[in-house]
Amino acid sequence: MDGRFSLLKRYRYAAGATDFEVAQVSKLQRQIAPLYSLLSLSAASLAFTHRHVAPTVLTLILPALLITACIVRTVRWMMMPTDRQVTPAEARGLLRRTLIMAGILAVLFVSWAIALDHYGGPYEQGHVAMFVAVTVLGCVFCLGYHPHAAALVCAIVIGTFLAYCLSKGSEVISAIAINIALVTGVILKVLRDSFAGFLSLELSQQALEQKRAEAQELSEENALLAQTDPLTALPNRRYFFAELDRLLADGAQSFTVALLDLDGFKPVNDTYGHAQGDQLLQIISQRLRHVGAGEMVVARLGGDEFGVLMRLDARDAMARGQMFCDIVKEPVPLPEATVVVGCSLGLASYPDAGQTAQDLFDRADFALYHAKAQRRGACVVFSSELEELIRSEQAIDSAFQAADLDGELSVVFQPIFATRELELVAVEALARWESPQIGTVSPEQLIAAAERVGMARRTTLTLFDKALVGAARLPQDVRLTFNLSALDIADEMTVTCLLERLAASGVAPRRIVFELTENSLITDIGTARLSLERLRNTGAQLALDDFGTGFSSLSTLHELPFDILKIDRSFAARLNDQTGRRLVSAIRGLAQTLSLQCVLEGIETEQQLVEATLAGFDYAQGYYLARPGKIEDVIESLGKHKRAA
Repeated sequence: MDGRFSLLKRYRYAAGATDFEVAQVSKLQRQIAPLYSLLSLSAASLAFTHRHVAPTVLTLILPALLITACIVRTVRWMMMPTDRQVTPAEARGLLRRTLIMAGILAVLFVSWAIALDHYGGPYEQGHVAMFVAVTVLGCVFCLGYHPHAAALVCAIVIGTFLAYCLSKGSEVISAIAINIALVTGVILKVLRDSFAGFLSLELSQQALEQKRAEAQELSEENALLAQTDPLTALPNRRYFFAELDRLLADGAQSFTVALLDLDGFKPVNDTYGHAQGDQLLQIISQRLRHVGAGEMVVARLGGDEFGVLMRLDARDAMARGQMFCDIVKEPVPLPEATVVVGCSLGLASYPDAGQTAQDLFDRADFALYHAKAQRRGACVVFSSELEELIRSEQAIDSAFQAADLDGELSVVFQPIFATRELELVAVEALARWESPQIGTVSPEQLIAAAERVGMARRTTLTLFDKALVGAARLPQDVRLTFNLSALDIADEMTVTCLLERLAASGVAPRRIVFELTENSLITDIGTARLSLERLRNTGAQLALDDFGTGFSSLSTLHELPFDILKIDRSFAARLNDQTGRRLVSAIRGLAQTLSLQCVLEGIETEQQLVEATLAGFDYAQGYYLARPGKIEDVIESLGKHKRAA
């Protein structure tokens, strides 16, 4: 009992019970027609039995008005929307009006019935009592989903009729009225309990629906989080590929997949810290989102790589891609400094570049790779020429996988001279591959193929063994320089194997110089430092090759244990003008400040050699001094030089 009262109290005072009121109206709407039909028929029957004994106003006019009111109310209820289409506010107002109308009709009907009771004999008076009892019970049942209205009707009708019967002084009439009141009271209790059950069920259903809605909302939030990059709030890799699949499934006529990679992000991240790097990514992401607003999808794929889906053909996508490049190049203010980074963009358009998600992504990625390698900071669209290059690389990869590395790989040696005495001080080992299937392959293509097919370590060790064999034939004061790639530095096992091969060769570690390019260092500065320290601890020296073409910062030069700085050949070509000589001298001064030996590469003329010597370079390398050759050629030229001396 207490539970039912609690439920009724929840209904009565809960501000959030609006959905339940809509359910009430929906249930009540089905009972209105039977309710007013019962009232109308009962009223017509009572008027008919009193037509000869009561005035016309009571048997015709008043019943007609009451029945008309019942018909009007029925029609208005039937015209209301069904299936819970009413709003909570409308439902609340309708229940309130129904309560008021129930009270008014109860007063009118009971007053009319008591007025008729003054006319006729016992049969007519008995019909009045039956009319009151039957109609009030019928109304209570029909108003079961509106307990307040049912209780109000009972209170008005039974209360008024009971008081009227008791006032007549007849024990029989009084007993009949009391009996009707008791039966009605019991029926009200039963209906109240039934309504409490209905209320409990409806509230449970609403709670279940609310939980389902919350679960659905949580599921949608989780799905959104699973497809959103937490750092930049851009869509992530999963969402990018899902949208790409959707575009293909929708049969879009033309769209373009773009891959964007930042140029120069790694030095900023290493120099100023990860917090500054994250802030840089957030600012760049906001710029990309602004340019890609509309139907474009801009996603962060990982690290400093972004993907863009554009509903544009290749030409329009190229123009929009240039906008991405331009906005990325704008200075970025960070708390510690204002930095400038660039970006390269690779584009692949559907259906020309591919008709599957993987093909489009791979070809956009290849266009990006080509942009970073050949046209850094530009947009490159995948084309038939690039496809030919892909096929060429696939042929190289196939030939390399089938190659006899020991038999097909070789090394040649390019001398490095002291500039003043033109004395041989070192030789640089350069890789060569002569394939019986595809002919001569350049060193760059060789290393790239080895990395693509997962044979980088084996290739490096094979070349190192051959270089050590050559170094063993040279005088003890001539050093050997050997190039390492980013994968070599990042692979702990490769470094271990290099040290083992060096120890087994009999060549003194002090004669070995390991060369690294700037780009090989920016992949992972921490791993590079550990690997370099292991190599240097044996007594070998370390050289930074092609300085001036990559993204190394001065802090990187100071932080890593280099001994030698090799200046890129492009600077040697600028020794003929005053600005170029100043720039080269500045770099030489930097090396001297950091206590680094300095080698100028790319000496092609006697004038360049003279200028390099005057600029203070102690060592030089280039075709003017000596071209790469076999170890026998180096030994022969060394003998000639000694005889000439």
